[in-house]
Amino acid sequence: MMSATIKDIAKAAGVSIATVSRVINQLGGYNEETGKRVIAVARELGYRKNESARSLVQKTTKTIGIIMPDVATSFYGDITKGIEDISFEHGYSVILTHAGSRGSRIRESLNLMGERRVDGLIIVSVELQAEGIELLLSLGIPHILLSTKTASEQVPYMKVDDYGAAYTAVKHLIDCGHRFIGMAGADPEDAIAGVPRMEGYKQALSDCGLKVDSHVIKTGDFSFDAGKRAMQAFIEEQAPITAVFCVSDEAALGIISACYERGIRVPDDISVVGYDNSKVSQMSIPPLTTVAQPLYEMGRAGCLELIRSIQGKTNIVSKVIPHELVIRQSVRKIL
Repeated sequence: MMSATIKDIAKAAGVSIATVSRVINQLGGYNEETGKRVIAVARELGYRKNESARSLVQKTTKTIGIIMPDVATSFYGDITKGIEDISFEHGYSVILTHAGSRGSRIRESLNLMGERRVDGLIIVSVELQAEGIELLLSLGIPHILLSTKTASEQVPYMKVDDYGAAYTAVKHLIDCGHRFIGMAGADPEDAIAGVPRMEGYKQALSDCGLKVDSHVIKTGDFSFDAGKRAMQAFIEEQAPITAVFCVSDEAALGIISACYERGIRVPDDISVVGYDNSKVSQMSIPPLTTVAQPLYEMGRAGCLELIRSIQGKTNIVSKVIPHELVIRQSVRKIL
């Protein structure tokens, strides 16, 4: 059965097509009785506004696209909620798609956003190569990167200084007396987050005269399982570490979980520092000392910048967001 049209409503209500259009789009120019009659007839006939057709006329879909990797961590939930909350506050809906591991499906994701005619685009934690940058710019719509960046000045971003944040976390462990510090969960092929966090870890050790030992750097995909595997390896190899710097809170929870299974106490036997300050960091036992990225706030701020750009109010400028060390109960001083 075909949907009712404005023409059907006009005929049934005994008014002009123009009047029906004004009532449905709340444009005024009709009396209260006419408005009520048109609305009642529209409901009776099961009329639904054709937003797609409307968007063609207005040249806007009131939609914001989000592209992120296929990584299931709470990091993405926090940042996405920030984006969604601001979007809905300003009358926009959200479309989300995943670009695969390490952005392997970024071309397909960008093409999809182009086909859906999104008004603006937010890309979260995906490293864009030259081809992806070119395709993104070809869409001709406002865009912003969150928790990632590119070499192109044409692509604005908002992110924390991962190198500096990792340095802060490891320096805290050193200041607490730890001299043998492992690292867990970083992807060495991830130039955006993995590499700078590894370099920050190494530099903090070097600046304090401590040896960088590749045997106690356990790589991974930032996940809970990556942390768990790292701790199991530390135990099997009898690594002489007293602390672990983890590149995500979930990796830190994996470390703590493996310790619990082996009867290793945190922080009495080993200290653990996470990264992100996601909600799970407060839920862990013990509560996790971690580097705070303002994930929800970053989502809100990035989305607001995008909407202002869509509305022609401002140009998006790249920003480095300050990080903060949140001290809880997973680190013990051994001075």
